[in-house]
Amino acid sequence: PQRPAQTQAPPPAQQPMPEQTQSVPAQAQGAPRPSASQGTRPWDPDDGIQRPAAPPRAAAPPKQAAQPARAIACSGAFAKNSSHLKLAQTFDSKNVAFTDVDGPEGSRIKASVLFPTDPKRRLEVIWQDDAARADMQLIAINGQSTWTAPKGLRLGLTLAALEKLNGRPFQISGFDQDNVASVKDWQGGALASLPGGCKVGVSLRADPKAEAARGDVAGDKTLMSSDEIMRAAKPTVSEILIGY
Repeated sequence: PQRPAQTQAPPPAQQPMPEQTQSVPAQAQGAPRPSASQGTRPWDPDDGIQRPAAPPRAAAPPKQAAQPARAIACSGAFAKNSSHLKLAQTFDSKNVAFTDVDGPEGSRIKASVLFPTDPKRRLEVIWQDDAARADMQLIAINGQSTWTAPKGLRLGLTLAALEKLNGRPFQISGFDQDNVASVKDWQGGALASLPGGCKVGVSLRADPKAEAARGDVAGDKTLMSSDEIMRAAKPTVSEILIGY
């Protein structure tokens, strides 16, 4: 729209000139404004130009349902009185299978396995009562699992990091033929007892590159985690067992 011309002043010079008046744009006189649905934003009376409306914001993606944290506490689904059914209710029955797992000395035992096809989420739970799949006995974190035990204990921790969690050095066995050693005594440290009444056992595997040092810590012996010959083998946590 165009602005209307200004009005002329009255001719007599002896009379006071009336104030000049500016015309009011049609928009201010009640002309309808373009709506957002017409692809424009409101008209600016200062320049008379219609500008394209800003594009609508993209809708935010729907939030995914929260997944249970991969951290074990000696309570809830992992309490002493838990069962296969409770695990299925907590983690979805499609993610829990009752199957064979590796046992001691090459044996095979029954266990409830969480996420059996996902190595990073896999967790093995062994029951006192196999028939009822109830009365929790042992929880095993091994392989590539990213589950964490109480107090932040997880696979791959170095000997120094394990000492830090425990708050002091601890006793460890010599390495067996499979290059695995086990914690024998936490020496009263923080990992000696856990909230909820469960206990934790840890196996460690020596660094394959530290073959020379491994010979000094192999066999039927007990050493302290702070011993230099044990540190030289560069062991890391390879399995965590949480039991009642």
